[in-house]
Amino acid sequence: MSAARPGTAGATRTCPHCKATILESSSVCPQCRGHLRFDAEAGAGNALKSTPLQVEGTIPAPADGACEYTMVLAIRDGRGREINRQIVGVGAMQPGEERTFSLVVEATEVPLHRRRKH
Repeated sequence: MSAARPGTAGATRTCPHCKATILESSSVCPQCRGHLRFDAEAGAGNALKSTPLQVEGTIPAPADGACEYTMVLAIRDGRGREINRQIVGVGAMQPGEERTFSLVVEATEVPLHRRRKH
């Protein structure tokens, strides 16, 4: 969980469905897509939402044998310091198989009264 106080930007909570750590402001869990509450403001589109990063790639298994993979996600701050690192998934592929990996970063504008004070 984050150190941000409840009601401020960056505050987190646990999804009651899948137990993932999510933003307190979320109306829908980004992991399990379970609805958490009705949010009239989200439905009205008042908050400015964007997707500043979206990457997708497909990798095939080598033709002459199996291969294993590990998907690692690392988040760094503006100074290059790692603030989070997680293994997202691991697995193996047999000849003729392939896997597609997607990364999407969604951003939502936070009202001034909810911004974290430094």
